[in-house]
Amino acid sequence: MEADWIWGLGGGLLIGLGGAVFLLGNGRIMGASGILGGLLDGSGRSNAAERIAFIGGVVLVPLLIALVTGHAPVTHVTSNAAVLIGAGLLVGIGTRIANGCTSGHGVCGISRLSLRGIAATAVFMLAGILTVAVLRQLLGVI
Repeated sequence: MEADWIWGLGGGLLIGLGGAVFLLGNGRIMGASGILGGLLDGSGRSNAAERIAFIGGVVLVPLLIALVTGHAPVTHVTSNAAVLIGAGLLVGIGTRIANGCTSGHGVCGISRLSLRGIAATAVFMLAGILTVAVLRQLLGVI
């Protein structure tokens, strides 16, 4: 039996726990795009060390898990580097347009019953579903 759902469940629990700790510890919403955006545009200079530690954890923990388990968690998505790079750029653009990402709107926004977070999550989930359907089923890209 496939056990990929366990990785998703564990990751979801860790993101939720991280959001709760971030909110309780800092009094701010944990939104990964806002944390990274503040580093890139300079608006987060006052707490740059905290932002760097957060982004470092987001990048290093999956690498550590892959090293420990010998399992790269995203190898089954696609081997096409151009698709992965394009997807990353589109996600980055989308998070700036939406003023937030899945961690800010989806995890923290919905848990606070934010209408803006619920609406943003519904829109990006629908866009993701449609994108995968078109790229996989119609175009055969992924």
